[in-house]
Parts: sequence; C-alpha cells; structure tokens
Amino acid sequence: MSAIDPNPRIARDLSLSEGGVRAVTRLLEEGATVPFIARYRKEATGGLDEVAIRAIEERRAYVVALEERRAAILASIEEQGKLTPELRKAILACASKVELEDAYAPYKPKRRTRATIARERGLLPLAERILAQPPSGDPLAEGKRFVDPTKEVPDVDAALAGARDIVAEIVADRADVRGLVRARFEREGLVESRYAPKVKPPTKFDAYGDFSEPAKKIPSHRLLAILRGEAEGVLRVKILIDEERAGPEIATRVGWRRGTPFARELENAILDAMKRLLLPSIESEVRSTLKDAADLAAVKVFADNLGKLLLAAPLGRRPVIGIDPGQRTGCKVVVLDDTGKLLGHTLINLVTGESALAHARKTLQDLVAKHRPHAIAVGNGTHGRETADFARSVAPDVMVVLVSEAGASVYSASDIAREELPDVDLTVRGAVSIARRLQDPLAELVKIDPKAIGVGQYQHDVDPSLLKKKLDEVVESCVNAVGVELNTASAALLSFVAGLGPALAKKIVAHREKAGAFASRRALLDVAGLGPKTFEQAAGFVRVRGAKNPLDASAVHPERYALVAKIAKDANIPLETLVGNEELAAKIPWAKYASADVGLPTLEDIKREIGKPGRDPRAAFEAPSFRDDVRKIEDVKKDMVLEGVVTNVTAFGAFVDIGVHQDGLVHVSQLANRFVKDPHEVVHVGDRLKVRVLEVDLARKRISLTARS
Repeated sequence: MSAIDPNPRIARDLSLSEGGVRAVTRLLEEGATVPFIARYRKEATGGLDEVAIRAIEERRAYVVALEERRAAILASIEEQGKLTPELRKAILACASKVELEDAYAPYKPKRRTRATIARERGLLPLAERILAQPPSGDPLAEGKRFVDPTKEVPDVDAALAGARDIVAEIVADRADVRGLVRARFEREGLVESRYAPKVKPPTKFDAYGDFSEPAKKIPSHRLLAILRGEAEGVLRVKILIDEERAGPEIATRVGWRRGTPFARELENAILDAMKRLLLPSIESEVRSTLKDAADLAAVKVFADNLGKLLLAAPLGRRPVIGIDPGQRTGCKVVVLDDTGKLLGHTLINLVTGESALAHARKTLQDLVAKHRPHAIAVGNGTHGRETADFARSVAPDVMVVLVSEAGASVYSASDIAREELPDVDLTVRGAVSIARRLQDPLAELVKIDPKAIGVGQYQHDVDPSLLKKKLDEVVESCVNAVGVELNTASAALLSFVAGLGPALAKKIVAHREKAGAFASRRALLDVAGLGPKTFEQAAGFVRVRGAKNPLDASAVHPERYALVAKIAKDANIPLETLVGNEELAAKIPWAKYASADVGLPTLEDIKREIGKPGRDPRAAFEAPSFRDDVRKIEDVKKDMVLEGVVTNVTAFGAFVDIGVHQDGLVHVSQLANRFVKDPHEVVHVGDRLKVRVLEVDLARKRISLTARS
C-alpha cells in the first residue's frame, strides 16, 4: 500500500464516514470478504452494505494505483535532474491519473520522434526563439546560423522545420493545452460514424452508416454497437471537434502574438501540434474514456439482470421431471429426486407418427406414476410449447413449467457437467440442467458462464476482466445472501461461499463423499487446508440442517453461539425451543445484550434469524402462464394483449417472453406512461408484464410490444 493514507480521500470521494472507510480497508487487508464484512461486521463499518463496501474496495484500488504512479513519476523526473520544488508541488496536487500524466508528459521518456531528431541537430535554441515570440528578429537570418549539412540541416527551411517540430511537441506536451483540448472534446465532441470504403448496404449497422451524436449524450449501447461495426470493418468512427476554434485558443494559451517576426512559425507549429499530435492523442483518450464508461454501463445492466435471475423463486427440494424438447432427435426426459440427483432418463418422440406418440404418452405416464414428481420442467426452446402441452395432457395434475434453456448446452459440455454426470451424454445433461433450474435457479446457474445465460447487453464487446470481476461479485453476493446447504451443495456452488473458492470447494465435496455428511459447521475444520480464518469467513453462509446445534441451520455466525446460548439461558428457554419461535424471540429484551462488540444491528439480525432460521430471501415460486392460442410468432397479431415474463433488460428496453420462441421487445419509450431514463427503474428480469403487440415482423422474426396503457 502507498505510504500516503488513502482513506480520507476515499471517504471524501464516496461521501462516507472516514471511520467506516478505515474499518473496511483494514478488514479487506486482513483478508475479509465483502459478504462477511457486510453481514457480520456492521458495528465496525457503521452498517455499510455490500454496494458501499465494493465501492470502497474499487476506489481504494484506484487511489493506491494513483499514488504508486505519482511516486514513480516523481522518481523518474528526479532521476532526470529536473524536479523543481514548483514541479513537485504541481505533481502532488494532481487529483486524477489524467492530470498526473499531463503533468508528466514533457518529462516522459519518448521514442525517437521528429522533435528528438531536431534536438539532436542542435535546433532547440531556434525553437525557443519561436516560442518566445520576440518583437524583433528575422527567422530566415537566424535560421541560417543553424544550417549544417553534416547534421542533415541542409538549408534554412530545414532548420525552421526542425525547430517547428520541437515547438509542436512542446506545445502538445503542455498540461494546460492538453486540458484545454480535452475539455473541448468533452464539451462539444461529436461521435461520427460512416460506412467504411467499399462497404455497401444493407448491413446490420445501417442505422450508423451516416450517423453523428454528441459524445456526452451517446448512450452506452449505441456507442458499443458503433464500435462493434468499426471492429467488423463496416464503419469508420471518429470523434470530432471544431478545429478552427480550438487553434486560436491554443495559440493564445502558448503566447502567440500577431505581427511578431516569428508569429507565422509558431502558428504553423501549433497547427502541426494540433493535427499530428494533440487531436489524435486526446481523441484516443476520449474514445478510451467513453468506452470505459460504456463498458461500466453495460456490465451494470448485465449484473443487475444476472442478480435478478439468480434470485428467481425456486421450486425447492421437490422431485422433478425435466424434458429437453427435440423434433428431429426426440425429447430427452430425465427424472430427478428432491436433491437434484439423476434417477433415470429416456427418450420420447412426439413427431414421428401415432405409434411413437402413443409410446411417448405411455412412457411419461409410467414415469409420473412411479416417481410422483411435483412438477415437469420443459425447455422453452423450439417446440417447447407443444412439448409442454403434451406433458399437461399426460399429467393434468402435475405442474408443467416452461424453463429457460439458455446456456444448457454450454453446461452440458463443461468440465463441471462431466464431473457431475460422467455416465450420460450431452443431451441428457442438458435436460438435467433444465430440471435443476426449476428446483433451484441459483444452485444450477452458478455452474454456467454468465455470458451464456442470455441476460447481457454487448457482453462480448466489453472489457472481459471487468465483466468477469463484476459478474463474480454478483454471483458471490447472491450465493451468500441465500446461504448454501453444506451437505448437498455442488462444488460449483460452494466455490462462491465467502472465503472458499474452487479448490477448497472441491476438497469439501471430496471430504463429504469420503467421510459422510457434515454433522456441524465446526466439522468444516476437518477439511484439509481449511483453517480458522477461512472458517470465520465461510461458516455463517453455510447451513447444516438437522445438526445438534439448531443455529447451524441459520445465518447466526458461530462466533455468536455463546451469546445466543446465554440469552436462551437467561430467558430460561431451551435453545432448541427458542430457535424457530418468532413469538419467544420477540419477548427477549435484546437491547440488554448490546456491547461494544455486539451492537443493536447484529442483535437485530440474530433476532430475525432465531425467529426464522435459515430463511430463504427469495420469493415464493409461481409458475408463469401463457395464452393457449399463442404458440408461435405467426399466432401473434397486432393489438393483442398478452402476459409475459421479462427475460432480459438492456439500456434500450426489455425483452419479454410471451410464449413463442422469439422474445418481444418493449422499447424504453414504451415501458411506462411517463419518461423512463433507465429501464431498470420500472422492470427487472423475472417480472410479469402485461403487454400489447405493436408490430410483428415475420421476415426478421421481431415482435414490438408496449407496456403503456
């Protein structure tokens, strides 16, 4: 960590208390995880939530990197012997990486440039004359003194040209000039895209073949679409400013004086600096800044959607039949017990004649009679509605639910799937994934790369490291918010428990398979490589149902077991009687047990957990319903009013499953009877939405919807 304390600045930047920020940074440095800090260290942080803690974590990384860069720059300039007290003060005053790099630009070691070569030829004094703008003198006469064929300065023109190269670089490296040009880009920059040479429409980027929009207003999804068009060679993209107005501003800033002998030389040098050095450099910076902002916006959309999807209502621990629809190869049918274990699988065919259909009906009837499933999960891909109808006709008393199959094929071919289901082929694994998603979306979807789940926006165009970090944070947050059953969770699910990770998760599963079910949370310490620090981080987020201590099935951390035992003893209530009894928990004088170590926020958490131990924060399951007469896109007609389920939310609107293979789009302008800036203000993944059909484009398989009344 930098010698400079970053906490005051972090607190100021985020408008948080310095004490809370200091506590968070200390805990992070000690190896604490964000979920653990948010849940079990409320007294230390002042009750900061995960969002605030992650913001502190990110800002701390930025501030530390800034200070490390500042130290490196000071050391570099000092080594050059150019670090004056004034320059040191200016560098110490820089508040951002951009300001810091601008201040360093004149001193930054450069590759061999035109200005470098001109300096080597001894032309710096002539360049300094041009910059000084003296009231008297003669550029041609003074330039003659620098003519030297041995130094490749054959004439006066070459001498003046070299001097202008030096001036251009000096001007382009000035922090105030760069700031001036950057401000103009930020204020008036225009993102412009045109078809690349030889490209002729139609293309999928035709909306941007002759397009311009102010850089400060362009939404993230539009910028990413344009940049994708550029990457694919269809578009040429520029960010433009009014160069005719920028030039005089720069001239005034660097001291250009009309009518002086060297005015023309400085003017030409400024124009060269602007076109050759400044504009390309600052445009590149601004593009990078815009792209970073667009990435953040797109990642936020993805993260919001993923969080809602992962926390979708689970059916719960109930036996399920899963069906992956298939026309040519048949429907893969699997049977799972209430823990998600595969009990059997078969194949039925619904489209090859009456004999096959009768056999399929008999097969499914027998499976339902034998295993008595609580529900039948059917993949919502091609032929999904027809397969669901068939299942309902065979088992009218069993709930039939269409389940998103996005990413099921990715899971099927993954190492996780091969480890979990080594004795069945890919198609069966896909059906198992569909069935398990109904039982517990969170437990199943954590096994799949989020990019394959289908709730993102331009996820293939954003910074992959940023995307992975943010999505991992979302998964970690969701897993720890719900809690994990230690004796049934997969290694994939356990890997997201605070403090564990993939390696320890696999060791836990291996230990469980060898030694049997864990009898308590404390038994986690028997796992090789799992020490006290890891136990502290993870223990509160795992559940051991049926353990001797009933608190092992709750979110009460083991570090508070002694306190809860004392509270039960003081109330003269057996612990087993107290845990799970809201009425008894409400009668306890909790404030009496507050201390410096355990404050009211933690006591309130304990009270809630004792009342409803291990409660699942997710909503109760409710199966979606679609109109029976709307099964394929051809059935969808203008002005139809339908009920759908939101499957994805982007910056430009929401995609809604209305029961046909293609999701419809509700544009952001159609989401409500008022102006909506961000679709997430009014709708989320998994929401039920009543919509009206605006248009059906059969050729492009697009459905336009409105949620406005």
